[in-house]
Amino acid sequence: MTHEAGWAHAPGALRGPSWLREPADPNHLVPHLWSSTAHKVDGELHVGGLPVADLVAEHNTPAYVLDEDDFRARARAFRDAFSSYDVYYAGKAFLCTAVARWVSEEGLSLDVCSNGELSVALRAGVDPARIGYHGNNKSVTELRRAVAEGVGRIVLDSFHEIERVAMIAQDTGLPVRVMIRVTAGVEAHTHEYIATAHEDQKFGFSITSGDAFEAVRRVQDAPGVELLGLHSHIGSQIFDSAGFEVAARRVLALHARVSDELGVTMPEMDLGGGFGIAYTTQDDPSDPAQLATEMSKIVEHECRALGIPEPRLSIEPGRAIVGPAMCTVYTVGTVKPVHLDGGAVRTYVSVDGGMSDNIRTALYDADYSATLASRSSDAAPVLARVVGKHCEAGDIVVKDEFLPGDVRPGDLLAVPGTGAYCRSMASNYNHALRPPVIAVRDGVARVVVRRETEDDLLATDMGDQ
Repeated sequence: MTHEAGWAHAPGALRGPSWLREPADPNHLVPHLWSSTAHKVDGELHVGGLPVADLVAEHNTPAYVLDEDDFRARARAFRDAFSSYDVYYAGKAFLCTAVARWVSEEGLSLDVCSNGELSVALRAGVDPARIGYHGNNKSVTELRRAVAEGVGRIVLDSFHEIERVAMIAQDTGLPVRVMIRVTAGVEAHTHEYIATAHEDQKFGFSITSGDAFEAVRRVQDAPGVELLGLHSHIGSQIFDSAGFEVAARRVLALHARVSDELGVTMPEMDLGGGFGIAYTTQDDPSDPAQLATEMSKIVEHECRALGIPEPRLSIEPGRAIVGPAMCTVYTVGTVKPVHLDGGAVRTYVSVDGGMSDNIRTALYDADYSATLASRSSDAAPVLARVVGKHCEAGDIVVKDEFLPGDVRPGDLLAVPGTGAYCRSMASNYNHALRPPVIAVRDGVARVVVRRETEDDLLATDMGDQ
């Protein structure tokens, strides 16, 4: 029953979520939440062979710490598990020149969905033929550049885009290779804002309404436009293959219908991905080999039932490569016990970042974990809430976490699993300076994205001219 003063005053509000267990030792790391090189030495967090306290001494906080070995290992794991597929890294999750190079060096392709992301990919020397261009509202300018650069595939999302690429093909005489994004009517078990295959949302052509078939027909009638295949994506932070099975069945049925009725054999198909990662102990993601086995069996079974050859497949792991490879390090500024009804006390731990460097908690009600990163503690754990420094009550970084009861100003806290959609969605709210990204490997640190400065902020402010 909801308390009249709000959820925080309800009985039991401080028990935390059912999946969160009080740890025997709040200094302990839960390994599957962290990158592979993360460990503690006398309570101090080390990543990539370096104490994070040393990184902070040089680069200050907040800062994103990117484990290069972990990133590369996860990229290779998907490449090897899906060896007969094309694996596309999601540039939108996190992209910089160094990461784009790592992606290319590890044999993956790259998805972009803006001119800016394309510029980063090209600057990194990524082969344009291994770049896919996404987006539901690509402008003529963006499409012209993608074609001129020789992007390997453009994923079409509307009839207007079909008209645009047909015009560009006619004007330039250059080949335009496209896929058609379809919505399979699948309700993925994820947050509403990151579920993308149900009917009532902005992406793709509906299979059920007939728009997807009509899109194929129009592309086939467009001179100079080469149709590679259908593209399906059911959402993000997906943990099981049930949704993929339903989507694959519907998309392959359309694939077969196109062959039967239009005489068109599409050589490729993209099954999407958006595979989940472990943000907290409640999450249990599948490993790439398991996902590859399950998804390949689904496609093999459906193609056999339909009597059609299997198309060349591609997937998009999404956050699953970069998400676990990064953590964010903060400095504690204040610790405030807040007394609530019934004698309950909630401990608010304020850090020097917040929703400007991680909007996901506020935007998606996302859960995160945290650990004391600069020392060990013998204090008993207390249920705490890690909050940011911005002028919003919803500026929460970690909703519920057990931290040592003696957490104090000056301590370092680290939050794992922040590689995806944190730096890429960071903002200058309250004119905050976006943090740097520090790549670490074998005891060596290098800044791959520098911290913003006040000069950066003022450079776009034209004053009173």
